[in-house]
Amino acid sequence: MFNAKKITALALTASTIACSAALLSSAAHAQDKQLTIAMITHAQAGDTFWDIIRKGANMAAKKDNIKLIYLSDPTADKEAQLIDNVVQQHVDGIALTLAFPDAMAKAVKAAHAANIPIVGFNAGGDDWKKADLLGYVGQDENIAGAAVGEKLNGEGAKSVLCVDQQQGAVQLEERCNGIKKTFKGKYQILYTTGYDMPTVKSRVQAKLQQDTGIDYVVTLGAPFAPTVLDAIGAVGSKAKLGTFDLTPEAVKLIQGGKLQWAIDQQPFVEGYMAVDLLWLNKVNGDVVGGGGPVLTGPAFVNKSNVDEVAKFAKAGTR
Repeated sequence: MFNAKKITALALTASTIACSAALLSSAAHAQDKQLTIAMITHAQAGDTFWDIIRKGANMAAKKDNIKLIYLSDPTADKEAQLIDNVVQQHVDGIALTLAFPDAMAKAVKAAHAANIPIVGFNAGGDDWKKADLLGYVGQDENIAGAAVGEKLNGEGAKSVLCVDQQQGAVQLEERCNGIKKTFKGKYQILYTTGYDMPTVKSRVQAKLQQDTGIDYVVTLGAPFAPTVLDAIGAVGSKAKLGTFDLTPEAVKLIQGGKLQWAIDQQPFVEGYMAVDLLWLNKVNGDVVGGGGPVLTGPAFVNKSNVDEVAKFAKAGTR
């Protein structure tokens, strides 16, 4: 059973760690050498989710007197190449999304060989230990998916369509597997090609026309929610919509009753903590997590609590 109190406690633990780290901030500014940290993600162009992660990372970098290099590519080989590039630049640490563990393994080993600490975040929750990373910050996507499946059961859903925008990305597969594990009705996955929204809309429309029994659609990224809502309306479907991740637009849709809920993994905290954990390791030898991940979610945002979150979403931090 999804335990909201437990998840809230874990999120508070992450916040407490961040506050404790602030006590060492004077040490960062006293360093003779400014640290250079690279943040490497699988972000796709047009996904505002990553703007929130970058805000968190930039805030931590400013506090810790870090030069932050942000790089991204949504393809496995190119994200691996970005790791090789920053290793050659002799950065002091790497924060990365381990979205494609197999393709990135060789580059990660090269960073280890160069004695560069690596913290994973956002993607790779099942693989960061195998890759021998220093730590991991994010939500457990299997738990998040399972919580969605249970919620769908509770709402009486009978036939669910899950829209996956990036086939092969491990964190999205984990979300899908979690839903499938706990949802008791008919479950289908529809793969789309990234952020080509006209194509996303047409493919969802076609699927809803083909299978009129679909009564719930789940998107694996909040930027897809408005497009899928358009597709639902275009075919006259009565299907409800839920989404993973939270954006300011998703907040408005929840307030307007068009989006039922969003799973918030707190991307601002992911970006902030990934950078801060590397800084703590470099200046104080700290390894946080006790061998486990620093969990930032999941938590449901719905009509009952969305107004509490809205002011932070407006500021671009939720």
